[in-house]
Amino acid sequence: MRFPNPKTLPMNLAARLRAALVDPVSSERTVLWVLGVYLVAWTIYGAVAKSSQGLHYDMTEVIAWSRDLSWGFLKHPPLAAAIVWGWFKVFPLTEFSYYLLAMLMPTITLWIVWRLSADYLSLEKRVAGLALLMLIPFFNFHALKFNVNTVLMPVWAATTWWFLRSYKTRSALYAALTGVGAALAMMGKYWSVFLLAGLLAAALIDRRRADYFKSPAPYIAAVVGLAVLIPHLLWLKAHDFAPFSYAMVIHGDKPLGITVMAALGYLGGSLGYVALPIILILAAAARPGRAALADMAWPAEQARRLLAAVLWLPFLLPALVAIASGAAINSLWSMASWSLLPVLLLSSPQVTWRDIDTRRVLLLAMALPLILLIASPVIAILAQRDGQRPAAAQARLLAGQIERAWNEVTPQPLRFVGGDAEIAFGVIAYAAGRPRALPGLSPPGAIELRQSGQVLFCFASDEDCKNAAAKSPGSRVIESTLQRNFWRFSGKPQRYTIVVVPPRR
Repeated sequence: MRFPNPKTLPMNLAARLRAALVDPVSSERTVLWVLGVYLVAWTIYGAVAKSSQGLHYDMTEVIAWSRDLSWGFLKHPPLAAAIVWGWFKVFPLTEFSYYLLAMLMPTITLWIVWRLSADYLSLEKRVAGLALLMLIPFFNFHALKFNVNTVLMPVWAATTWWFLRSYKTRSALYAALTGVGAALAMMGKYWSVFLLAGLLAAALIDRRRADYFKSPAPYIAAVVGLAVLIPHLLWLKAHDFAPFSYAMVIHGDKPLGITVMAALGYLGGSLGYVALPIILILAAAARPGRAALADMAWPAEQARRLLAAVLWLPFLLPALVAIASGAAINSLWSMASWSLLPVLLLSSPQVTWRDIDTRRVLLLAMALPLILLIASPVIAILAQRDGQRPAAAQARLLAGQIERAWNEVTPQPLRFVGGDAEIAFGVIAYAAGRPRALPGLSPPGAIELRQSGQVLFCFASDEDCKNAAAKSPGSRVIESTLQRNFWRFSGKPQRYTIVVVPPRR
């Protein structure tokens, strides 16, 4: 009996996968299988590697918003909260299911790019482009933290695809879809204004602009997009455009030097995240000259140049606007900008992509999650040893402690919890009764709060919070020390003050 050579087995597996992916008969089915494995593998990695840390604050904050679902929130528009609300109506609220939702965002994006790339690439290059995106940290490591940035990934990709199709075909359907996508992007994060500005600018600088703007397509997109946005616009007006004020307080009014450095950090950091695919494509292109590089980045051919404009403008505009407006920006905010990168670079005739190149890239894309899956328990242990933020790591323990204390006082369900926002958001994510965090967007009235009761809590070292909570009439104050251990590794103990305010008629 002959055994496969372990030295050639990985490349043989990559070759078989490539053969299935480039076969026109089996390619679509195989891509769905690959994306399904990608989704599950990275979800398991996230659930194991982060099992000692608890859910990140960004993730628990969105859960808090979803309990007070509205057309907008103080910090951001409502799309992320609406997705979380709908997801946990169907699935149990667990760390695994939340990481599964998080990884759905890049996985859906990859499928959209696969479909979009059919207009520009051969099957060989489409497979390579998909595998190259899987090597970008935005599509795995960073995507595991579900927030308003990860939500933008599939929305931006879909809006871009529909816009490119609309521009090419003048189709009313694709124009309407572009409008829907643009509105959803704005309801994901206001950063999406750069996508809309980039798409408009790309259309204006294209030589075919007269035909496009004489057609109904751009106006259908604008009308449909505005119609979808109306409820959120009304909410903004009713709340004095609070998210914009919040953004300026947190990120705006910075000195010129800081904004310039932040903009350079945004550009350099973003390019650093996508450096590996660029290097691999350049290596496959056998050291291209200046003409080839120019054709890859800014093609002469109109259809590909429009693609380049749609990629580069939404990425570059934020740096210019940030410097002009005195705002500091972050490279992580460019997560949604890079879906078209391999499509653009590989579409150049100067890049001769061989089947061996595809096999190598597929091997890398297969090896990365496999290696990390094996290492995930060690990563969790190392995170535990480094020490975790108590508010995240101990949120499950604290939620259990709070619910036990509440049930000792009253049989009524716990509806409201309050205190330090970071702790409160973590607690509601793990509490079985799914309470709301106070004050919330729509805080309960005094009568409702008195009749429902509440639990207030804070770090025991926070004297102001502790004294304020203890003043609640009829309250029961509990001092509790919690310590989350992971396997045989001890966590950092943290003392909390818990104030149970029972219901009163």
